[in-house]
Amino acid sequence: MKLLAYKYQLSENPELWLKRAGYAMLNDRQSGETSFSRRLTRDHYPRFHIYVEESLTKNNEELVALNLHLDQKKPGYEGQKRHNAEYDGEMVEAEARRLSKFLLPART
Repeated sequence: MKLLAYKYQLSENPELWLKRAGYAMLNDRQSGETSFSRRLTRDHYPRFHIYVEESLTKNNEELVALNLHLDQKKPGYEGQKRHNAEYDGEMVEAEARRLSKFLLPART
């Protein structure tokens, strides 16, 4: 699920905003990509997982896209990127609603 927000609605940079929302930063050593996760239990999985994209604009305002999904379990084989993930559904929608409560109101 992709959540779009104006950058000013986050009130701070996306990394700090996500940290305040309960997410931890993940750095993939192989690809160099940074993402964020929020565990649902003490284990690493299941977890909500977010990739942030900041290069979008709308009405001359900078947008932030939060690509949210639920990782059910770790990839099955070493070096494999694919995993059991849900990109929609009740849990993902509930997390999107929870994150939306942290946003500042949009300018009208």
